[in-house]
Amino acid sequence: MTRPVDIVDLFAGPRGWSEGLRLLGLRDIGLEWDTSACRTAAAAGHLTVQTDVALYPTGPFAGRTTGFIASPPCQAWSRAGKRGGLQDQPLVHQAVEDLAHGRDTRAVLRTACQDERSILAAEPMRWLYDLRPEWVCMEEVPDVLPLWQQYTVYLRGWGYSVWTGILNAADYGVPQTRRRAILIASRTRHATAPDPTHTQHPGDTLFGSSLPRWITMAEALGWGYTQRPAPTVTGGGANTGGAEPFGNATRQAMRAAMNDPTHWAWRQPSRTISGTVGHVGGKQAGGHLGLEPEEGAVLQSFRRDHPFHGNKGQRSLQIGNAVPPRLGAHVVSAATGIAVPEHAVAVAA
Repeated sequence: MTRPVDIVDLFAGPRGWSEGLRLLGLRDIGLEWDTSACRTAAAAGHLTVQTDVALYPTGPFAGRTTGFIASPPCQAWSRAGKRGGLQDQPLVHQAVEDLAHGRDTRAVLRTACQDERSILAAEPMRWLYDLRPEWVCMEEVPDVLPLWQQYTVYLRGWGYSVWTGILNAADYGVPQTRRRAILIASRTRHATAPDPTHTQHPGDTLFGSSLPRWITMAEALGWGYTQRPAPTVTGGGANTGGAEPFGNATRQAMRAAMNDPTHWAWRQPSRTISGTVGHVGGKQAGGHLGLEPEEGAVLQSFRRDHPFHGNKGQRSLQIGNAVPPRLGAHVVSAATGIAVPEHAVAVAA
């Protein structure tokens, strides 16, 4: 039975955080504007409000919000693309400072941004100022850490214990070396990083066996040592998701990886999953592997039957932008004190 708490999840996407909450017996209300992601969330049984987060009022949640989660867009910090939003960072910091003092200058600052989406990284502060939830969890790319540190100053001033730093999803049973800037805050508990459940270098310690090793890409995808055909591998534009077959070299690389236990995919997790169609799985020393979006979802630690909606491009973008559910579960566990069940720590089924 789920616990009767109100948790607000901004920029909820296909509900990576929500799947992590589900492992803890918790539920949230997600705010998301993308239609495909909202359909995914609905099919997965998650309550969603399809809306522009920046325009939605905080009033309906005032006085009854226990937990707050946010993974805002990161145009001003992302290393992907042309990074035109880098010039917007001072404006985002200004917006956070103003919102922390009850001044809403978003409209003016947005017009000065090179990328108007950049200002969304300040949006959580509007909600935090108004709602003052019991606990807070936020996630973004590593370069956003200075912004989280700015949030920390104000949260501590409001009586929160706060931890912020970089976590590697592979340390929490996710078959992917996805590094993310995390903020954990609580008004009732001492905030600290969640204890890792896996390690890159397992071995005996003075106090007994150490943590199990990272889950490899091959383990997560269920590759066997026997000969088996590679899955159909197609690609396409990230906006349309249209089918476009990979070349023979990619197919051969996939088949070789699946049947060769010496390949890197048998020894280590995937690198960070991107939202580019056909590039789920990223690049490693052994070369590029083109995987289906649903295989990328497994590498993100989604359950295998998570009902992603949309065309291939839309599904890939949802997967690449999502918070790995296992990572989310451990972060929320650190904020709330609710233990992650043992079955959620094992290799994905």
